[in-house]
Amino acid sequence: MSSDDTGVYVDLGALIALEHRGRKVSFLSRQPVHSLLAGRFASRMRGRGLNFEEIRDYRPGDDVRSIDWKVTARLQKPHVRVFNEERDRPGILVVDQRLSMFFGSRRALKSVAAAEVAAIGTWRILGAGDRVGAIIFNDSDLAVVRPQRSRRTALQMLEMLVAQNRQLGVGRGIVPNPDMLNRALDQARRLALHDAVVVIISDFDGANHDTRNAVSALAAHNDVVAVLVHDPVRSQLPSTGRMTVTDGELQILLDVGRAGARQGVLDLAEKRLRDVFQWTHDFGVPVLPLSTAEDPAQQIAHLMGHLQPGGRGGRPGPAGASHG
Repeated sequence: MSSDDTGVYVDLGALIALEHRGRKVSFLSRQPVHSLLAGRFASRMRGRGLNFEEIRDYRPGDDVRSIDWKVTARLQKPHVRVFNEERDRPGILVVDQRLSMFFGSRRALKSVAAAEVAAIGTWRILGAGDRVGAIIFNDSDLAVVRPQRSRRTALQMLEMLVAQNRQLGVGRGIVPNPDMLNRALDQARRLALHDAVVVIISDFDGANHDTRNAVSALAAHNDVVAVLVHDPVRSQLPSTGRMTVTDGELQILLDVGRAGARQGVLDLAEKRLRDVFQWTHDFGVPVLPLSTAEDPAQQIAHLMGHLQPGGRGGRPGPAGASHG
């Protein structure tokens, strides 16, 4: 990739180079033991397992074989030994490369930031010993890679991602298709039947009631994380000046110094973000706001490190997530 298109497009070498970042990002820092995106995860087991976790009071329904008789005799009250077991779970990345993502004011376009996050997630999942797969979509195509535990599969995913990323551009005849987001989520539902980690990386342009239903259905049987890629200019418009808004074919010039035009853009962005952030409360889906202006690996480490128990069913939710 030439220096002229750095931040505008990605190449395979750049995504492969993120492997060391993906392996070093700690998704467990400052989190509960059972956090999302921990790679291989621990599940509470009654009775015997692989790794000792804790000793606690005996509860009705506990396997009597798990009673720790020494602790019980010492405390004069039944106590059991609790173990955890490591289980394999697939990780599926849903990556948005639509024309709405071809926008950015600082460091990188949203499409590039999404690709970087996907690469980091790919290497993290594979490095944890789990299977990794992907659904990569743009305004017309949808590429599916079934989860496998292999470097070859990871490279195949990144190659597909680069191919779609390089197709983006204004004046290339791309017709925006917001419904591709829902098509990708429907495909994810067919791929992630249960106990998978599904990471949706998108600006969620065009998200509607069907999107909400698809995310709810995914979250019912899987752990879902939404990475909401945004650009600061959309939430921090200058008080004076003009900006060009495009759908890929037509362009209009907005005078953001005019209160009406400025507020209209902000209100549109705010509503979309507000609706997506509501998923945390309604479905227990962590929504991670990721800015195009900052390093993605550092943001992921910070955001995942500050997940706190919350949402429905006690699932983690983002603490202090901004609507910016």
